[in-house]
Amino acid sequence: MRPRLVVSLLVAAALLVCAACGGDDDDAESAGTTQAALGTTEGAEVECRDVEAPEPRPEGTLKAPTEPLGAGDYSAVVSTNCGEFTIALTPAASPNTVASFVALADDGFFDDSVFHRIVPGFVIQGGDPTATGTGGPGYKTVDPPAPSTQYPFGTVAMAKSAAEAPGTSGSQFFVVTAPDAQLPPEYAVIGRVTEGSDVVMKIGTLGDPGTEQPTQPVVVESIEIEKS
Repeated sequence: MRPRLVVSLLVAAALLVCAACGGDDDDAESAGTTQAALGTTEGAEVECRDVEAPEPRPEGTLKAPTEPLGAGDYSAVVSTNCGEFTIALTPAASPNTVASFVALADDGFFDDSVFHRIVPGFVIQGGDPTATGTGGPGYKTVDPPAPSTQYPFGTVAMAKSAAEAPGTSGSQFFVVTAPDAQLPPEYAVIGRVTEGSDVVMKIGTLGDPGTEQPTQPVVVESIEIEKS
């Protein structure tokens, strides 16, 4: 289960991946300029603690929350072995999906899970208890994105299979590490990274471009929801 590009965008996605694989001096200068514009340096100063990957867990058997979120501003602090990053959640854009994400985080569903898919220069993806890319909480929510929805750097959205309707979500989320992921408006947006972009970029370097598998365990230790 992953964000999938339509055929016309596959070449662009490949270029984004290859941009993180190294190249000549012009490529390096271009990549450095891009990261500077984003206020990051590919997480160069971030160090990840060496940890063992947690044991995969079975697919969830939960039920979707039925109560909407109360008024207020919500954020999610994601703690990993590479540091923390904060997501400003956007319930107005995807009310059912954000309510589900908050409920799962409060229940500890994401604790001791991994980023099972890391595509350098594109996305990092987690939220699957089985760590296979096919797992979820046992239910789906739907919030069709607006036709104008875009996915720039730091966007946090929910993954789905190609066969599922736009805006369908389980528990798998992805964070965009490209300047623009160039995805079609099919993935429910739940927020944007507002702090710890260097951590996100560091995690984004820890993947094999060919297999999209992490090169070392990146563990989500907890996701704490804050409301103001």
